[in-house]
This record gives sequence, structure tokens and C-alpha cells, in this order.
Amino acid sequence: MSDDAEALKRQVGIEAATLVEDGMVVGLGTGSTARFMIDALAERARQGLRFVGVPTSKRSEEQARELGLDVSDLATHPEIDLTIDGADDIERGTLHLIKGLGGALLREKIVASASRRMVVIADASKVVDHLGQHSPIPVEVSSFGWEVTAARLADLGLRPAVRRDRAGTLFLTDGGNLILDCATEPLADPADTERRILGIVGVFECGLFIHRAELALVAESGGVRRLTRS
Repeated sequence: MSDDAEALKRQVGIEAATLVEDGMVVGLGTGSTARFMIDALAERARQGLRFVGVPTSKRSEEQARELGLDVSDLATHPEIDLTIDGADDIERGTLHLIKGLGGALLREKIVASASRRMVVIADASKVVDHLGQHSPIPVEVSSFGWEVTAARLADLGLRPAVRRDRAGTLFLTDGGNLILDCATEPLADPADTERRILGIVGVFECGLFIHRAELALVAESGGVRRLTRS
């Protein structure tokens, strides 16, 4: 990560942390930009802000605990006031998202579905005219029979590739599942694509987040721009 990119992510993470109010239950997102947001929330907590964090991944949970934040789960707090999370693609106008290149998409979507509000944070490179023109769609699937699931995804016109780590080993999510990264042409109807993917047996969830985010904070060289859903 370049120094400029890191500075932009830190800037948007700090601004996102200002949205948290005293007494809130907050979904703590996953990824490089969300990491800066969690750092900024820890600084606000040291200044007296009281809130409870519900992490979307083991990585975010470990970071929050190391910083001394009050961490809980959905069993204790099934209703979340605000979730702040990163995104891999943000569709201009609709704020439809692609998420999951970090591998936490299932937990991220569960937390998002339990949230009254969802705000996404990213740098300007993540804003696109159409989903699919930049990032593949991550699809979390059962390890049993994943080859059959991949074939059914291919039947939809997607180009699935099983995710592997740097050593070439199959990547496992926090839930012990596999991820198929599905390349695609720009999506004319992301909601229909999400529906068809979720209709395949063996699929747990996909990285299309439709009508979830109401606000995007986008870091640019001139500052942080706010995009709202049209």
C-alpha cells in the first residue's frame, strides 16, 4: 500500500468513526480501511465514548479486543444501530456493493442485515458505474461438492475460480467454507444476479450487497466525499 493510499484510508476511517454516538451498538467491518476506523473508535473510547462493537470477522474482533474495546455478538445484541464497513466496489447512484475479497462476506452480510444503518468507507478507486466491471463476485460455498456448485454458477454465465492462499492451499473463511470468485461482465441487474446465485444449492451467501448501504464515505485527494443512495 502506498503512503498516499494509506493516508486516504486513514482519513476516511477517522471521519467514519465520528458517526458513532454514545450508547450505540456498532457493527465493526473488516478490511484495510475498516482497520483504521476501529483504531479511530478506540481513540474516541479513550476520550470517553461508550459503545459496544459487534465484529464481522475474527480479525476485526482481535483488533478490537487488543485495543480494549467492548466487544459483543449478535446473540447478545441482535439489533445493531450502525455498521461501518469497507467495500470492494460501490455502484454510483444505487450504492449497491461488491464485498468479500477479504473473505468475510457471510458474517458481513449477517451483521448488515441486523443493522438499522450501514455506512461504507473506501477510496475513490472503488466507485464504479456498474458492479462487475472491476471486482469479481465472491460466493461463499460448502466445501462438499464445491465443484458442482461452481458448475451451476458457470451456467449463469459467471466464471468461478476457487480462492487459494499464497501457498496454493484452498482458502477457508472464518466459518470453514470455501470462496468462489466469480468474474462477470458489468451487471445490468445486480439484484437479479444475487437472487439467481442464492438459488443454487451449496451457496451460503454472495458478495452482492443490494440496498444495504445508505451512505458511502469516499476518500479522495481533496478530502472525504459523501455519496448517498439515489
